[in-house]
Amino acid sequence: MSSLRIYTTPKHGTTQKQASIRRLLAYDIHMSIDQIASEALRLPARERALLAGSLWESLDDPFSAPSQMEDAEAAALALERDRQIEQGEVQAVPHEELMARLR
Repeated sequence: MSSLRIYTTPKHGTTQKQASIRRLLAYDIHMSIDQIASEALRLPARERALLAGSLWESLDDPFSAPSQMEDAEAAALALERDRQIEQGEVQAVPHEELMARLR
């Protein structure tokens, strides 16, 4: 497996942030988001933090990023999931366990 460096020397007027994002995207253009996330989770904690910061800062206004759901739809889904947990239809998974499964 290749090692992924987060920051590179900027070239042609790009910032370090832009260079790191380009490097990540050039890693394998055919990788899905899930594959990229899986590879990123294998990075050491410091490099994951740098990557997360770079990705976050690459958004003009992270709080205005489009979501896949409208607020009302998301709230309805959250209420339904809560009902399912309370009635024992599904079982909640602790965050640490979920992250371990994803690795």
